[in-house]
Amino acid sequence: MKTMRLMFVALTITVVPGSYLLFAQQPAAPAGGQPAAARQPMSFFVTSVGKGDGANLGGLAGADAHCQALAKAAGQPDAVWRAYLSTQGPGAVNARDRIGNGPWHNFRGQVISANSGVLHGDTIEQARIGNPLGKQLALTEKGELVNGVGDKPNQHDILTGSTADGRAYTDSADHTCNNWTSNSAGSAQLGHSDKQGGGNSSWNSTHASKGCSQDNLIGTGGAGLFYCFAVK
Repeated sequence: MKTMRLMFVALTITVVPGSYLLFAQQPAAPAGGQPAAARQPMSFFVTSVGKGDGANLGGLAGADAHCQALAKAAGQPDAVWRAYLSTQGPGAVNARDRIGNGPWHNFRGQVISANSGVLHGDTIEQARIGNPLGKQLALTEKGELVNGVGDKPNQHDILTGSTADGRAYTDSADHTCNNWTSNSAGSAQLGHSDKQGGGNSSWNSTHASKGCSQDNLIGTGGAGLFYCFAVK
């Protein structure tokens, strides 16, 4: 009997620790027993690089193609990507009308905005809440932060050509560098990806650029970057 008792103790010592390790390696079940939600695919990003020719993006078509190419190079799922840019004059286009109605998520799957109304603060309540865009959420297609206030070089100026509500300007001034075809004369309305500086600190309509050349954009605090949204 004593021998059997010793054998049982030895078996307990060898089996139980192994069993503990086995169970310890199993992933913990989410609270409530429900499976964890899958991360949403990216549907918004700031271009990691511009076109390299100032604000001459090849028009809206060239800008859209740049968004599409960057998303593909980053291994993102197929989607229709559009640059968040407005144009002026006959047949003017509103940036907000190009991107659908959301919701949109960044590289990490974090919510950028539930819909266009929240993104632009269409109602008093939506404007009061505001969208969560800022340096930590306005990531590139590679999941990288965009240099902002305090970084060198500061590159937070984002081409939009838009008013704060995401629409085209209707005055006679050039806010879109000749509808995104000029790298010299003209000017472009800019937003701040980090929502810092520039008075109103708007993500899409803070101030105008010094000009349309690459040097002008860099000198203002940018690099010819722009926002890309998957149409949803």
